[in-house]
Amino acid sequence: MTGYPKTTSYTSFKRYCKVLTLRDDRELIEKYKEVHKPGNTWPEIPRGIREVGILDMEIYIQGTNLFMIMDTVPDFDHDKAMKKLATLPRQQEWEEYVSKFQQAGSKQATPEKWEVVERIFELQLSLTHC
Repeated sequence: MTGYPKTTSYTSFKRYCKVLTLRDDRELIEKYKEVHKPGNTWPEIPRGIREVGILDMEIYIQGTNLFMIMDTVPDFDHDKAMKKLATLPRQQEWEEYVSKFQQAGSKQATPEKWEVVERIFELQLSLTHC
Protein backbone atom coordinates (compact mmCIF):
# COMPACT_ATOMS: atom_id res chain seq x y z
CA MET A 1 0.00 0.00 0.00
CA THR A 2 1.32 3.41 -0.95
CA GLY A 3 0.82 6.34 1.38
CA TYR A 4 -0.17 9.84 0.34
CA PRO A 5 2.50 12.52 0.77
CA LYS A 6 1.24 15.71 2.36
CA THR A 7 2.69 19.10 3.21
CA THR A 8 0.89 22.06 4.72
CA SER A 9 1.68 25.72 5.10
CA TYR A 10 -0.44 26.11 8.24
CA THR A 11 0.44 25.12 11.78
CA SER A 12 -2.77 25.86 13.62
CA PHE A 13 -6.10 24.52 12.40
CA LYS A 14 -9.24 22.58 13.29
CA ARG A 15 -9.81 19.17 11.73
CA TYR A 16 -13.18 17.62 10.97
CA CYS A 17 -13.69 14.07 9.77
CA LYS A 18 -16.94 13.15 8.06
CA VAL A 19 -18.59 10.13 6.50
CA LEU A 20 -21.14 9.61 3.74
CA THR A 21 -22.44 6.54 1.91
CA LEU A 22 -22.72 6.26 -1.87
CA ARG A 23 -25.36 4.29 -3.70
CA ASP A 24 -24.29 0.68 -4.16
CA ASP A 25 -23.86 0.94 -7.93
CA ARG A 26 -20.37 0.41 -9.37
CA GLU A 27 -21.04 2.59 -12.43
CA LEU A 28 -22.28 5.51 -10.29
CA ILE A 29 -19.32 5.13 -7.93
CA GLU A 30 -16.88 5.32 -10.85
CA LYS A 31 -18.65 8.44 -12.16
CA TYR A 32 -18.52 9.99 -8.67
CA LYS A 33 -14.77 9.35 -8.54
CA GLU A 34 -14.41 10.84 -12.01
CA VAL A 35 -16.16 14.13 -11.14
CA HIS A 36 -13.82 14.55 -8.18
CA LYS A 37 -10.58 14.14 -10.16
CA PRO A 38 -8.39 17.26 -10.50
CA GLY A 39 -9.86 19.61 -13.07
CA ASN A 40 -13.28 17.94 -13.14
CA THR A 41 -14.86 19.68 -10.15
CA TRP A 42 -16.56 22.92 -11.14
CA PRO A 43 -14.16 25.81 -10.28
CA GLU A 44 -16.78 27.58 -8.13
CA ILE A 45 -16.87 24.60 -5.72
CA PRO A 46 -13.25 24.69 -4.42
CA ARG A 47 -13.35 28.51 -4.43
CA GLY A 48 -16.43 28.44 -2.19
CA ILE A 49 -14.91 25.79 0.07
CA ARG A 50 -11.86 28.00 0.65
CA GLU A 51 -13.99 31.14 1.03
CA VAL A 52 -15.76 29.73 4.10
CA GLY A 53 -12.49 28.90 5.88
CA ILE A 54 -11.66 25.37 4.78
CA LEU A 55 -7.91 25.16 4.23
CA ASP A 56 -7.69 21.62 2.94
CA MET A 57 -10.07 18.78 2.15
CA GLU A 58 -9.50 15.17 1.18
CA ILE A 59 -12.05 12.47 0.38
CA TYR A 60 -11.23 8.77 0.58
CA ILE A 61 -13.37 5.86 -0.60
CA GLN A 62 -13.76 2.25 0.54
CA GLY A 63 -16.55 0.40 -1.24
CA THR A 64 -19.60 2.65 -0.87
CA ASN A 65 -18.19 4.51 2.14
CA LEU A 66 -16.66 7.95 1.81
CA PHE A 67 -14.42 9.48 4.46
CA MET A 68 -13.59 13.20 4.38
CA ILE A 69 -10.78 14.97 6.22
CA MET A 70 -11.35 18.70 6.39
CA ASP A 71 -8.81 21.13 7.89
CA THR A 72 -10.12 24.60 8.68
CA VAL A 73 -9.04 27.92 10.11
CA PRO A 74 -8.72 27.79 13.92
CA ASP A 75 -11.86 29.86 14.62
CA PHE A 76 -14.01 27.89 12.15
CA ASP A 77 -17.71 27.70 13.07
CA HIS A 78 -18.88 24.54 11.29
CA ASP A 79 -22.62 25.25 11.23
CA LYS A 80 -22.21 28.87 10.20
CA ALA A 81 -19.68 28.02 7.47
CA MET A 82 -21.82 25.23 6.02
CA LYS A 83 -24.84 27.54 5.85
CA LYS A 84 -22.75 30.17 4.06
CA LEU A 85 -21.29 27.57 1.69
CA ALA A 86 -24.81 26.52 0.66
CA THR A 87 -25.48 30.09 -0.59
CA LEU A 88 -22.38 30.45 -2.74
CA PRO A 89 -22.38 30.32 -6.58
CA ARG A 90 -23.28 26.93 -8.08
CA GLN A 91 -23.15 25.16 -4.69
CA GLN A 92 -26.84 24.22 -4.74
CA GLU A 93 -26.51 23.04 -8.34
CA TRP A 94 -23.46 20.94 -7.34
CA GLU A 95 -25.39 19.44 -4.43
CA GLU A 96 -28.22 18.42 -6.73
CA TYR A 97 -25.75 16.96 -9.22
CA VAL A 98 -23.79 14.81 -6.75
CA SER A 99 -26.90 13.72 -4.83
CA LYS A 100 -27.65 11.17 -7.57
CA PHE A 101 -24.52 9.29 -6.44
CA GLN A 102 -25.20 9.52 -2.72
CA GLN A 103 -27.33 7.42 -0.43
CA ALA A 104 -28.49 10.13 1.94
CA GLY A 105 -32.22 9.48 2.27
CA SER A 106 -34.11 12.74 2.72
CA LYS A 107 -30.96 14.69 3.59
CA GLN A 108 -30.43 17.39 0.99
CA ALA A 109 -27.63 19.73 2.07
CA THR A 110 -23.96 18.94 2.60
CA PRO A 111 -24.01 19.38 6.40
CA GLU A 112 -26.82 16.85 6.66
CA LYS A 113 -25.36 14.32 4.21
CA TRP A 114 -21.76 14.47 5.42
CA GLU A 115 -21.94 13.42 9.07
CA VAL A 116 -19.19 14.56 11.43
CA VAL A 117 -17.56 11.63 13.23
CA GLU A 118 -16.25 11.58 16.78
CA ARG A 119 -12.51 11.28 17.35
CA ILE A 120 -11.80 8.58 19.90
CA PHE A 121 -7.99 8.37 19.69
CA GLU A 122 -5.09 10.66 18.93
CA LEU A 123 -1.44 9.64 19.02
CA GLN A 124 0.13 12.23 21.28
CA LEU A 125 3.65 13.50 20.75
CA SER A 126 5.64 12.42 23.78
CA LEU A 127 7.65 15.13 25.48
CA THR A 128 9.67 12.65 27.52
CA HIS A 129 12.46 10.51 26.14
CA CYS A 130 12.85 6.82 26.86
